[in-house]
Amino acid sequence: QVQLVESGGGLVQPGGSLRLSCAASGSIFGIDTMRWYRQPPGKQREWVALITRGGSTNYADPVKGRFTISRDNAKDTVYLQMNSLKPEDTAVYYCNALRLGNHYWGQGTQVTVSS
Repeated sequence: QVQLVESGGGLVQPGGSLRLSCAASGSIFGIDTMRWYRQPPGKQREWVALITRGGSTNYADPVKGRFTISRDNAKDTVYLQMNSLKPEDTAVYYCNALRLGNHYWGQGTQVTVSS
């Protein structure tokens, strides 16, 4: 089993920045790709960004150029740096880990972008 704990969410004004963290614990050996997803209010969960164990990254079009995903394998932690935030970025953000063909999810952290 893999446990994922997100942190770093909160209320921020448009144009502001936040950094989300996702700490993995438990059976972490073999974790490959890690992803961030988000679920805006009243909408379905959507993929935001991914990073492989080797450091390759990919982003959803709405966040390209504004969000940066990174990981510290020594700390078993993945980050999502979010800049130039917009009201439409408001959502619950979830961390996802793929390990040996199984997906694991965190509990989510709320990000609200509002003036």
